[in-house]
Amino acid sequence: MSRQTLLIDADDTLWENNIFFEQTIEKFIDLLEPLGFARDYARRILNETERRNVRQHGYGVRSFARSLEQTYLKLAGNWARKETLQQIAALTAELESAPPHILEGVPETLAYLAGRHRLLLMTKGEQAEQAIKVERSGLQSYFEVIEIVPEKDVSTYLRIVNQHRVVKYHAWMVGNSPRSDINPALEAGLNAVFIPHQATWVLEQAEVQSGAGKLLILSSFRELRDHL
Repeated sequence: MSRQTLLIDADDTLWENNIFFEQTIEKFIDLLEPLGFARDYARRILNETERRNVRQHGYGVRSFARSLEQTYLKLAGNWARKETLQQIAALTAELESAPPHILEGVPETLAYLAGRHRLLLMTKGEQAEQAIKVERSGLQSYFEVIEIVPEKDVSTYLRIVNQHRVVKYHAWMVGNSPRSDINPALEAGLNAVFIPHQATWVLEQAEVQSGAGKLLILSSFRELRDHL
């Protein structure tokens, strides 16, 4: 294959991410049990709160912590306790300090791909938080460019294409999120490699849509070596 440009997602593509948020949410909902709310109801309120907050405050642990606190205060009302708010803060602090858990096969696959293609890391979230994750991962040396963006939409992909002189039909976006990695990349004219993750965040889930580019669906990151 001729030299391609690969734009590669980070969270839940290169390393585990959402499973740790899900574990924190389970612990958070445990804290709500004395209030008498059903777990699915509490989760629905949290999802609604997160939707609002990502629009206003972006992605990442800080926005997530804000959503947990607001959800608790809404459900607890006059029964809200300072001690519980402190417990919630402690839960989210653990998320910030945890090192990235690299997914199986990622380092050797990146080493293989970097010898054949141009690699750009494209991750979204809070700038400092994502930069620390990238540094702790030890994977940054495989990438020519590291882009940390507040949102992945069509306009973002088009900016990346223009800024880094990417030839669309020789470029692939690799990721696990239909909403952020696959659908907007295809709409922007790029090709896309969809690698589903069983714990993809509910707000990132969507039906995969067709676009101008080609779509490849793989079951693991390691399989990229067989196609690219």
